[in-house]
Amino acid sequence: MPMVHEDQDRHKGFTRRILMLSCGKAALLSALVGRMYYLQVIEAEKYKTLAEDNRVNLRLLPPRRGNILDRFGVEVANNQQNFRVVVVKEQTPDLMATLDALAKLIKLSEHDYKRILRDVKRKRGFVPVTVKDNLSWDQVSSIEVNAADLPGASIEVGETRFYPYGANMSHILGYVAAVSEKELTGDPLLELPGFRIGKSGIEKYHDNDMRGQAGTSEFEVNAYGRVIRELSRNEGGSGREMILTVDAGLQTFVQQRLMSELSAASVVIDIQNGDVLAMGSVPGYDPSAFNLGLSSKQWNGLINNPYTPLTNKAIAGTYAPGSTFKMVVALAAMKEGIGALSHTAYCPGFMKLGNARFHCWKRGGHGTVNLIEGLQHSCDIYFYDVARRIGVDKIAEMANKFGLGEKVGIDLPGERSGVIPTKAWKEANIGEPWQGGETLVTSIGQGFVLATPLQLGVMTARIASGGKKVIPRLARGYREGAKTVAYPVPEFEDLGIPSEHMKMIYQGMDAVSNNPRGTAYKYRIKEEGWELAGKTGTAQVRRITLAERQAGIFKNEDLPWRRRDHGLFVAYAPVDNPRYACAVIVEHGGGSKSAAPIARDILLETQRRDPARTPALPLEQSAEITNLAGES
Repeated sequence: MPMVHEDQDRHKGFTRRILMLSCGKAALLSALVGRMYYLQVIEAEKYKTLAEDNRVNLRLLPPRRGNILDRFGVEVANNQQNFRVVVVKEQTPDLMATLDALAKLIKLSEHDYKRILRDVKRKRGFVPVTVKDNLSWDQVSSIEVNAADLPGASIEVGETRFYPYGANMSHILGYVAAVSEKELTGDPLLELPGFRIGKSGIEKYHDNDMRGQAGTSEFEVNAYGRVIRELSRNEGGSGREMILTVDAGLQTFVQQRLMSELSAASVVIDIQNGDVLAMGSVPGYDPSAFNLGLSSKQWNGLINNPYTPLTNKAIAGTYAPGSTFKMVVALAAMKEGIGALSHTAYCPGFMKLGNARFHCWKRGGHGTVNLIEGLQHSCDIYFYDVARRIGVDKIAEMANKFGLGEKVGIDLPGERSGVIPTKAWKEANIGEPWQGGETLVTSIGQGFVLATPLQLGVMTARIASGGKKVIPRLARGYREGAKTVAYPVPEFEDLGIPSEHMKMIYQGMDAVSNNPRGTAYKYRIKEEGWELAGKTGTAQVRRITLAERQAGIFKNEDLPWRRRDHGLFVAYAPVDNPRYACAVIVEHGGGSKSAAPIARDILLETQRRDPARTPALPLEQSAEITNLAGES
């Protein structure tokens, strides 16, 4: 009997526990049902609104940047497909966890982490931030496969800038790169991941033209920030395609020809309309590298290169023009009634001024010379003589007419104005009065005189055109959709130089190149009908010292590279019916013999190609050119 009572007691205890557990479950179920009723019925509208806000995102789409074409329609800058991974702070519960997970799939350096965190901090939470650009297909696949472990991260397909001609057109085109913090203007377009703006060259000058208008994308995301589907899309508008005056084939020839030297520049101009057909500067650089991102080592290699590859020497390099300046001095002298054939000067190899001696480059002298012979032999004494008679201010007045001492207005950023000194200039800039000897030095393009290769090319074009104020340009027009528009070519102002004066200059430059006694006869064009007329020039860097002479150094080319003189040559062709003007400078080339053969080869190739007379991409006549980038 006692065992029966024990079993009954155990059964009652078990029943009580079951009852208590059932009551607990019922209470929990009631609470859950009540909570669900509260959320789904009472608070339904509130949470429906929140869900909608979280579900739909709106994002700006970067517009397609306009291509750049040469005068014949050849693409010299375009866009290629680019994959990148981005992260959106608002959609990332733990940003560092997402970045660490990505770092296992794609290499992220400490620099990458710092950049990403900096960008996340300065951008609004809903704006995507680029984690890594230019991903390979394998990297894209790896990220997509692991998408569930990468909240807030996604792959975007964009475009990257590509330059088919590489370094051959780097200084004309410039490059694009990511927007820096100081360049942010509040325009949300500039905050987009992968968005690039022009940093130099045509890319910078016409940046606003080529940007286009941003589009929009409305898309649905899940609770993890992953894109589920796109709801709507507005592509926006592509940027304008800029059409240049440059002949890409001639440009390549010029750049490659200049590469025979360590550092040099050249420009080729159509004298009838100012079209810059080629503009070379060496060394160049690969503009695509900036778009892909340079390492610190690569960047330091560029900025510390002694031959300055990032400088467009054609517009930003300033050099003493040397004897290429003598045509301007001759024109100034003729304007003042000096320098006609009847005026001669005797050259014994030097001129005395006070107690000082000013030497001719030919120490034995040239004897008696007139203006044409003065140009042909590049006699310094002849130009000392006429300069002493007319004064430096008259020389400066004529130099300004021919584009020296002021920016010529090329449509590129970074042009420098050079220097044409006057008495007032020296007083204002140096605080000292002008000296008579400085006038003599100025007359042979030395002393304070500085000019860019572009200015010397413009000077030559104005001479070859018969005294027209030729203004250079790089943009012919643009294409927008189906419409192609030409920028108007102004009617060039007449500089008011008497034709008989211009004839004297033509005869002198012709004699330089085509008279057996001319200083550049060795570098003439022999092909009949294509002959050039030119002028040699040497920009003295420093004299050979007595110690160097005692050490056996007598020639400029025997000096270390940086101590050698610069070589210059300006020319136009063909001599009987000018169409093309050219200027070449070879830094530390040792004299004009380094520049003259390059100019000869360039003008020969230019006439063979004859881009000015080859049908270019047809354009409709249109409105004025505008500099939307605000650069000059």
